[in-house]
Amino acid sequence: MPRFSANVSMLFTEHAFLDRFEAARAAGFKAVECQFPYDWPIGVVAEAKAASGLPLVLHNLPAGDWSAGERGIACHPDRIGEFRAGVERAVDYARALDCPQLNCLAGIVPPHVTEREAHATFVANLAFAAQVLGSAGLRLLIEPINTFDIPGFFLNRSAQALAVIDEVGADNLFVQFDLYHAQRMEGELAGTLERHLSRIGHIQLADNPGRHEPGTGEINFPFLFARLDALGYRGWVGAEYLPESGTVEGLGWMDET
Repeated sequence: MPRFSANVSMLFTEHAFLDRFEAARAAGFKAVECQFPYDWPIGVVAEAKAASGLPLVLHNLPAGDWSAGERGIACHPDRIGEFRAGVERAVDYARALDCPQLNCLAGIVPPHVTEREAHATFVANLAFAAQVLGSAGLRLLIEPINTFDIPGFFLNRSAQALAVIDEVGADNLFVQFDLYHAQRMEGELAGTLERHLSRIGHIQLADNPGRHEPGTGEINFPFLFARLDALGYRGWVGAEYLPESGTVEGLGWMDET
């Protein structure tokens, strides 16, 4: 059975953020991840993590003004300085929280920026980030995200992510493979996992449609979990979904795996 981490930015939202670490432990998770820890001082997050006894296995680089609808700035040519400062800040958090990998959201292509310009900016920013993270002993991830939920998102297919990784050429750069986003854009989940597992650094899950917990939609999670076991996947599978009711009430899928 895969190892599951709770994304405490989306699960246990009935609790304050810093209390979600302990809530995840009490619910049976063996690790946690989050989207953005930056609204809280490093030491405060570290205390909540330590009190829960759970490792933090992933968080994102800063992604611009999330509340204003920004979903990353790595493809924005006019914000390279801001991106680089965010990389340094993220590394400070990752070191203090003993978090081994950081996810970079490419972002929505800005108006009047061509696909070629966005691509060149993204590749250059990833090369910078991979070097900084590599010096700190960290892995960098990039995540294809579906353009139904986020129209205009630059990185949206697995093949595109793999091609970008080849172009950057950094040995600490991997794909973050979100089963929900991949199902919406391309399907072929098991085949993609089988062909490219060595280049996938982290997996996340949610069912489709609705982005709710496994068992609420069309994805055959028992089959995929068995395939991951058979393929020898040893990483974490992040539960990053919108609970259909309460978080704890919807965790029966973990008991069935």
